[in-house]
Amino acid sequence: MKPRIYWFLALVLGTTATASAQSRSVGSPPENYIYFGLDRARIEEVEFLSNQGVTGVHLKYTWKELEPTRDRYEFDAPTNDLEYLERHGKRLFIQLQDVSFDTARINVPDYLLDDPAFNGGAAIHYDGHDEVGPVAEGWVSRRWDPAVRDRIERLLRALAAEFDGRIAGLNLPETAIGFGGDPEFHPAGYSYDTYYEGILALMSAARDAFQQSDVIIYANFMPGEELPDEDHGYLKGVYAHADRIGMGVGGPDLLPHRWFQRQNSLPLIAARAPGTVAGVAVQWGNLEDMNRQTGKRVTVNELYDYARDELRLDYIFWGTQEPFYSKDILPFVERLD
Repeated sequence: MKPRIYWFLALVLGTTATASAQSRSVGSPPENYIYFGLDRARIEEVEFLSNQGVTGVHLKYTWKELEPTRDRYEFDAPTNDLEYLERHGKRLFIQLQDVSFDTARINVPDYLLDDPAFNGGAAIHYDGHDEVGPVAEGWVSRRWDPAVRDRIERLLRALAAEFDGRIAGLNLPETAIGFGGDPEFHPAGYSYDTYYEGILALMSAARDAFQQSDVIIYANFMPGEELPDEDHGYLKGVYAHADRIGMGVGGPDLLPHRWFQRQNSLPLIAARAPGTVAGVAVQWGNLEDMNRQTGKRVTVNELYDYARDELRLDYIFWGTQEPFYSKDILPFVERLD
């Protein structure tokens, strides 16, 4: 099914599934989480645990560590983290990581790389170009490949059997993966359409698996288009599908003054259907961005107001870049409580 047709059908059909939490109305406060990512040992920090304005923590777990060998799931790490957080009155939000932004790191299990049935299991993705061609950025699972996607869906079901209703939620990482404009650099079986269809399938699998905890897709950009001028319905189709199945939406960066974000994910987050939850991360560099109107650096208060009032976020995942984390974020969130 083509993206534009799908977008129309989703609008006609409306939302047919209910998310596990209702999105907030304008002006109601989002929940504040600290984004430690893979630096999971930091959940023991007193500054985090003692902050009454912090609901919980947002942690990454790679596919490779959760399924080290085929069909053998290792959930000790998230289980231990969850139990520790519960003892301290904090909640856990999980990011399932199948992508890396380091060419030396592959986050999928080795069996995917070794078994020819999975066509390599992962592919190099690119960020920009130099005088030679696309610049390799890291590795991503072959999300468009049905054989690989079946393994992700099995993992999602196993995670849900263990954690659904116990964790606040789970998010799939960002959709903005590039393979260069030249088809020469596209992996076997990849096309903009097959990637789009693969993302929709993963969303449905996550929503079907988790019936109590929230699930979110980080949908910031989609390969093969650049809104607003080059619109093939991919990103809009992802948001329409999320509304229809009751899945949450969001993205990895809260950048309200960036042109690309304002033309792509931010208006779609703001326009999501009632009941569709949303969460956005304040990641590295976000608090160094400039407000183009004032000519001043953005503040924690400014980002929070935008997240609450314009985006109606359910979750804000605050990063730990210093000096902002200690000097600005933690005191601000504490005052909210």
